[in-house]
Parts: sequence; C-alpha cells; structure tokens
Amino acid sequence: MPDNLNFVILGLSITSSWGNGHATTYRALVRELSRQGHSVTFLERDVPWYAENRDLPDPDYCRTSLYSSLEQLHDEHAAEVRDADMVIVGSFVPEGVAVGKWALEQATQLVAFYDIDTPVTLAKLQRGDHEYLAPHLIPQYDLYLSFTGGRTLNVLEEDYGAPAARALYCSVDPELYYPEPVDLKWDLGYMGTYSDDRQPRLESMLLQPARQWLQGKFAVAGPQYPADLHWPPNVTRFEHLPPSEHRRFYSSQRFTLNVTRDDMTRAGYAPSVRLFEAAACGTPIISDSWEGLETFFALGTEILIGGHPADTLRYLSGVPEACRRRIAERARKRVLAQHTSAHRADELVGYTRQILDRLATPATLL
Repeated sequence: MPDNLNFVILGLSITSSWGNGHATTYRALVRELSRQGHSVTFLERDVPWYAENRDLPDPDYCRTSLYSSLEQLHDEHAAEVRDADMVIVGSFVPEGVAVGKWALEQATQLVAFYDIDTPVTLAKLQRGDHEYLAPHLIPQYDLYLSFTGGRTLNVLEEDYGAPAARALYCSVDPELYYPEPVDLKWDLGYMGTYSDDRQPRLESMLLQPARQWLQGKFAVAGPQYPADLHWPPNVTRFEHLPPSEHRRFYSSQRFTLNVTRDDMTRAGYAPSVRLFEAAACGTPIISDSWEGLETFFALGTEILIGGHPADTLRYLSGVPEACRRRIAERARKRVLAQHTSAHRADELVGYTRQILDRLATPATLL
C-alpha cells in the first residue's frame, strides 16, 4: 500500500460556504490531508446559488473541478475515480443516488459515503425520500462515514446493512480559528442558516432574551431567514459571513449560541462545526442539550446548557468575567486536543488503510 493515498471526493461544495456547513468541513479535512502528503481531487456540481457566492473558487490544497451534469461527470472524471484509493460521495450531492451508483461502478478500490447530515438522511429514508441516498446503495459502500456517532452507527449497520459505519465528526483548523484580539461588540451571537426546526430554539434562547434585556447587544448571522421575521432592535443582522470573517465574529462575542436541528437532537452525538469553531476562537458557548454532548465538552465547565430565556439571561448577567474566560479556555483546550482537522484526517486515513489492508490479506484457508 502506498504511503500517500489518492482521494476523490464528490461533495456538495468546497468552493462556496453560502447557506451550508459542508464547505468549511471539506476545506478543513482536505487541507489537512494535503498537508500529510495525500492527493485530493474534489468534484463539485456547478449550481447557480453557489456560483454566485464562491468565496474559495480554487483551493490551493486540492484539485477542484466543477461539472454541470452527470454526463460531464461521466465523460471527464471516470479515470480519476478508477485511479483513486478512496472515492467519497457526500450527502446532499445533487442527483446523489446516480452519482453514488456511478462511483461504485467505476471505482477499483474503496468507495465511502460521507454523511454530514446523518439524522436528516435517516429521516428522509424513513419517509421514502431518496434525494441523495437510496437504501440499496448503503450495503454497497465499503465505509459509511457519519457526522453522527452513538447508536446511529448501529442503526446504519444493523438496519441498513452498512458494512462499516464509523464516526467522522466535523472539525476545526486551528490555523484559521483562534482567539483574535478584538473589542467585544455583542453579549451573545449566533451563526446559522435559517431552518424551521431550529427557529423556536433561536427564539427562546436569543430573540426573547434580547427583547427582555434591551441594554444587551446581540447578533445573528446567516441566510434564508424570512423577510417578515421581526428582529428586536438590539439584534445586529448579517445575511452571510464568509469563513474568513468567522474568527472575528466569534471573537467579538462574550458568549455564542449553539442550537441544533430536531433530527440531530433526537439522534444525539451530532456536534455542529460551529461548536468547535467557536471553542477554538476562545468564545464560551451556550447550547441546547442533546444526548452525547457531554462526550465532546464537560457540561457546566466547558460548555453552558440552556433552553429558556431565563437560562440565557442568567448566564449573560451572572457569570463573572474570570469564570467566563475559564470556560472558554477549557473548551479551547478540549478542541485542540481532540477535534482538529488533523485528528479527522488521521481518522479517515486510518479507516481507509484498515479496509485496504483487510482486502489485501488473503483469507485463511480452513
């Protein structure tokens, strides 16, 4: 087996972070794979909403190619897929079922499915919604990489027939996310694309506290919020912040808010990339609660748990500055020790080598 592996990733997007968390995840992972000497080709469907908002059109740590149709993908990239040690098909890829089927047919080594949205995916499958993954493909993937751990991995193997379901959580690049010495502008901020199921928690944990504490300063960054949504006057709005501005945004907050989608809350063990980014920037986090959160951060000492307006206001007004800083320092230390892009690249390479080694070892004749 070669020391350096050849990866081909067919993902939602690496060139645009607009309205999705996939791009920052892929960027951190691919950048670290490149640093370790591995080769990565990223194949991305060219769609208008990302074409209009490309904040990293040509990453220098991988070869990126856009394709406009399945036909172009087949005609121009079959050789790359055949030559790869590992082909990775990501969740929410347009026409993902057809893309996955083609990758499985063309690849000569391993093919994995990388699910950055596992609880959402499983909920879709239960409804018969096969937008980007169909049940019959799951047993064909050599590896099912999941943003969600815990019992979800058992469901993937036992109920859907995945040969090997492994957690590959999101991560953070500490060279991009670290405390920036800027003035504090907001008492509490939040970054996230609008979703119906997250909005009640955002309302309870940020917007209602903002209405009750008019002297406080709040911020919400993210696209696709309804035009008729009423924002309190002390909430600063940003339609979109590219990753290059994330560090400053986090560093300008006394606390940052994490709220989780319903499917991920029910599944548990589903940390958002925003958790690790904020912690790496030294910003203490107030989060909703879900099973497994304690395996990523110590509750009460590395992360604060809330859910109601009174919880938020108690933290904002009652946590002494020295304590606030200690919480942030502990969370940052935890992330740097366990959740950087280097850790995830090592895990991915390890999973890949384990399967390649197993396939290369002849079965013992009895």
